[in-house]
Amino acid sequence: QVQLVESGGGLVQAGGSLRLSCAASGGSFSSYNIAWFRQFPGKEREFVAAISRGGGNTAYADSMRGRFTISRDNAKDTVYLQMNSLKPEDTAVYYCAAGKLFARVQTGSYDYWGQGTQVTVSS
Repeated sequence: QVQLVESGGGLVQAGGSLRLSCAASGGSFSSYNIAWFRQFPGKEREFVAAISRGGGNTAYADSMRGRFTISRDNAKDTVYLQMNSLKPEDTAVYYCAAGKLFARVQTGSYDYWGQGTQVTVSS
């Protein structure tokens, strides 16, 4: 059983940056691929980025590529999402998820989820 806890969300002006963290406990963190999703009010969660078990492979949704960077530190059981050049349309709740398959965009492919962290980008 893996527990995931996101942190680092908050309020930022357009063009600013935030770094989200996803800290894991209770399981073999390095055996899981990790993804970030986000959810807008009234919408389903959408894929943002993913990183493989060892960190050697990453994947991004097209709208985030070049602005967001996913990384992980398996020694700290933590995955990060560096978000730059933020836009008001990035405002959402951001979730991290752990699964055995890499970069799946379907939420059902993931075994564990965090509780989410709110990111609000003001114009």
